[in-house]
Amino acid sequence: MASPSAPHQPLAERLRPKTLGEVIGQQHLLGPGMPLRIAFESGQPHSCILWGPPGTGKTTIARLMADAFDAQFLSISAVLGGVKDIREAVERATVARDGLEQRRTIVFVDEVHRFNKSQQDAFLPHVESGLFTFIGATTENPSFEVNSALLSRAAVYVLQPLTEDDLKQIVVRAQAIRAVPAIEDAAVDRLVAYADGDARRLLNTLETLAVAATAEKLDTIADAWLLRVLGERMRRYDKGGEQFYDTISALHKSVRGSDPDASLYWFVRMLDGGADPRYMARRLVRMASEDIGLADPRALRLALDAAEVYERLGTPEGELALAECVIYLAMAPKSNAVYKAYNEVRAFIKKDGTRPVPMHLRNAPTKLMKELDYGKGYRYAHDEQDGFAAGESYLPEGLNAPPFYRPVERGLEIRIAEKLRELRSRNDKA
Repeated sequence: MASPSAPHQPLAERLRPKTLGEVIGQQHLLGPGMPLRIAFESGQPHSCILWGPPGTGKTTIARLMADAFDAQFLSISAVLGGVKDIREAVERATVARDGLEQRRTIVFVDEVHRFNKSQQDAFLPHVESGLFTFIGATTENPSFEVNSALLSRAAVYVLQPLTEDDLKQIVVRAQAIRAVPAIEDAAVDRLVAYADGDARRLLNTLETLAVAATAEKLDTIADAWLLRVLGERMRRYDKGGEQFYDTISALHKSVRGSDPDASLYWFVRMLDGGADPRYMARRLVRMASEDIGLADPRALRLALDAAEVYERLGTPEGELALAECVIYLAMAPKSNAVYKAYNEVRAFIKKDGTRPVPMHLRNAPTKLMKELDYGKGYRYAHDEQDGFAAGESYLPEGLNAPPFYRPVERGLEIRIAEKLRELRSRNDKA
């Protein structure tokens, strides 16, 4: 093991690969003939987004790319950084390009999904001009979290969690540089299970164990000692090896499938694994809107109330309100009619032209507008029978679109559907 008096360097940094050949895992991207290997060998760097769970090598790959192209490597944390850091990166990239060495620059943005739209847009002109190559790292789906303009200019590479064999190789490498003592096979298996595909988690745990073993003058780390030292930290977040976003997907599908037991199971699994309850609360609000909608409008209110209760009580008391919401959502009548209608209208408007607002629907706050017939012929619904202007049209002229909102025969939408049929019948007869 390393001498206690030696300058401290984190184990993760000591074991960081210096060449592609030293990279453990991600062979679907870095193996011979695979996309990123081809990119490295081409001699031409390109902007990309590395999407994958924590501890899968996103930063390492970005650094190796800079080394492969002899490029200046600039790293920005979207958690801590902002527009000022982007400006500094642009200035340094300009100096490197225009200096005597005329070096390329790679700008690496960790947790790029944390940048807002305007911050992400700040990279666009410099990516397009070729001033620097942009590499973003994210644990979130870039389709939802990265601006479409930036996404269209960058290749997306999906990184996978490390396998058990990959993680065991890391343990072997740590022992090869005498960073940790010998470890019993059972203890290695437990460490690998706890790491759950995350190399950084494994390396940080190994470093903690090394310090504790040195303090107790142990030559071998036994499984029983491992449990005693780390205790509750050894809980396994993801026993099946699924990713964080797969587990939230399982929760969402269980709620949609009206299974309260499975819904509660996945919900507690995520909390047990360290998921932020506030994130869980946001997802519950989304489920209430997407999968229940107007079949039970109380679901959305209950989800918002649960989120507020958590903010007031915190952990662990507030988590019970979220659990109550999970069960309610699972048992509520289901409808995606609002979700489908919204998406259909968005798709329709995207491909349709910009139609003018009909004159009778326009506002006429000035005399000139009234003279131009703004608002002329508008029927005030409150003055009509039953508060409904039968036969009135509220869509642009010439737009013969089919009904977008089609309520299902479940929950409150049964009554909404009846109301719609009545109103449409009155329109047809008018």
